[in-house]
Amino acid sequence: FLMPGFLGAYHRFKQRFQEPIELEGDTECQAQLAQRVAPFILRRTKADVLKELPPKTNILRYVEMADEQADLYETLRLSMHKTVRDTIASLGIEKSQIIVLDALLKLRQTCCDPRLLKIAAAKKAHHISAKLDVFENLVKSLASEKRKILVFSQFTSMLDLIEQKLNDANIESVMLTGQTKDRKKPIDAFQKGDVPVFLISLKAGGVGLNLTAADTVIHYDPWWNPAAETQATDRAHRIGQDKPVFVYKLIVKNSVEDTILKMQDNKRALVDGLFAETNAKTKSRLSDNDLAALFAPL
Repeated sequence: FLMPGFLGAYHRFKQRFQEPIELEGDTECQAQLAQRVAPFILRRTKADVLKELPPKTNILRYVEMADEQADLYETLRLSMHKTVRDTIASLGIEKSQIIVLDALLKLRQTCCDPRLLKIAAAKKAHHISAKLDVFENLVKSLASEKRKILVFSQFTSMLDLIEQKLNDANIESVMLTGQTKDRKKPIDAFQKGDVPVFLISLKAGGVGLNLTAADTVIHYDPWWNPAAETQATDRAHRIGQDKPVFVYKLIVKNSVEDTILKMQDNKRALVDGLFAETNAKTKSRLSDNDLAALFAPL
């Protein structure tokens, strides 16, 4: 934008840098690109700028599905994996994105709560959600310690189910989604200490909020982009925060969520490689091995 042609014409850039880095994990090309753009990048991390911030502790809480929920996951995994393989075989990976994403969406929803699935096969497991049970016990424990909690999910329908669960446990909460008309009301209620739990959709509350009353963040489900999760967490871990912040990630063990977590590490390494030379081999596109991992059995 500022210096057209600095990295060559796009087709040349793609041939020289983009494809070797993204498709082949070429660390030498990655280092060359990082070196070329380094004089024009000023990057200061939050740790460099805000040295007075209290510590942030990340905690992975693994969940194991059982009974009807695990059976549902396996049934969907087998059928969707076959559909994905057949579609890719006939159309190729580039033209199969919608099918792949739809299949992964159903598996992710099963991990969260079978009630998110609008298919008849899920009805048997509608009364079982291992993750929601773990979440309930975690929030009860945190609330008894007078902790102030932010809960993030990508699924607004999941937030509705969480709200219902909290109501049953007599734990007050407020919610912020893209449908919320008066954003100030739930924000003020949480910041003033009127309620202990703030339910937030990742897209509606990932940026632009200052919620330093919180000392705990729970990510109910993982998102592909690790930067989006970090931005959401930083609603609490920012200027004005004077308490240590604890960040929980609820992950169904050996599921698509577990694989997403590993892919997040790859994507983070790819982005970091732009700012500093790295020996880590990274890829940003789904390979056959990636697909096999995403659709692996529990």
